Amino acid sequence: MHISDFDYSLPDELIARYPTEERRASRLLELSYTIRDRRFSELPELLRADDLLVFNNTKVIPARLHANKETGGRAEVLIERIEDEARAIAQVRASKSPTPGSRLIFDGGVQATVGGRHGEFFTLEFSAPVMPFLELHGEVPLPPYLGRPAESADEERYQTVYAEDPGAVAAPTAGLHFDEQMLQETLDMGVNHAWLTLHVGAGTFQALRHEDIAENRLHSERVQVDTDCCDAVRETRGRGGRVIAVGTTSVRALESAALGGEIEPFYGETDLFILPGYRFRTIDAMITNFHLPQSSLLMLVAAFAGTDRILAAYRHAVEKQYRFFSYGDSMFVAPEGTS
Repeated sequence: MHISDFDYSLPDELIARYPTEERRASRLLELSYTIRDRRFSELPELLRADDLLVFNNTKVIPARLHANKETGGRAEVLIERIEDEARAIAQVRASKSPTPGSRLIFDGGVQATVGGRHGEFFTLEFSAPVMPFLELHGEVPLPPYLGRPAESADEERYQTVYAEDPGAVAAPTAGLHFDEQMLQETLDMGVNHAWLTLHVGAGTFQALRHEDIAENRLHSERVQVDTDCCDAVRETRGRGGRVIAVGTTSVRALESAALGGEIEPFYGETDLFILPGYRFRTIDAMITNFHLPQSSLLMLVAAFAGTDRILAAYRHAVEKQYRFFSYGDSMFVAPEGTS
């Protein structure tokens, strides 16, 4: 298959630049035995007692920084991950790439020495602990396709209400639609919750480079799927309930933990690339946002739902003027012929 097989036409005005006023006010496209237009507030109608919702509890860090180079030029720094107290891996965007040994100068007198380069990432050695500095001076790392700087409201809205473990530089966006009331409603109806962590990296926005999709390799991301989560998945399927992943990041984490055939606790890196033809081992449905054309995330959803079926749903969403991408609307996706 080719990247062009996963293309679709999207008017620019359907890219959601801002979230809805209330989290649950977004729309929800149901893709099961039919296509049905809903509101996210109707999600409980699609759930059953003994279903299991699996959430990614990663927390977005304020990873975007502005710096001056020693030469006087400006640079934008996007922290990819914090390696230890004063060391981070980051993208550095400037008119000219920094050289090893050069320094970046930030607000508050903090400096970072540029170390080795690994592809598009640099190692940065900071003169102060990284996380406290980010909390003081960092900005919310909004996706580039929003085309606007971060605002104070994004600090709350580009974060799930259940975010707990800092480390992501992009939000697990399917979870942005859940508010505390929705979480409680699902529990009250007998739906169970399980938690895992996948720290979403900036690579989630990178375009695939090779036309033949099988020739592409994905960025790696840090994953934690603990014993409690694995037990919940096994117990749910054992009693005939459905495992419903909230977001493609939860899908990727669960499937990474089950590459041996059965789900087992998993702590480490995953570069799992899920393409059409992949055999899913852990999930029965997923909740997801609408993804960029030709993206690996769209391919993951197509692998689960069927390429023609998912592209037909996207054409329907465009026709009905759904809002797309991180701050956009959502889908409930079940295999064809199921509900």
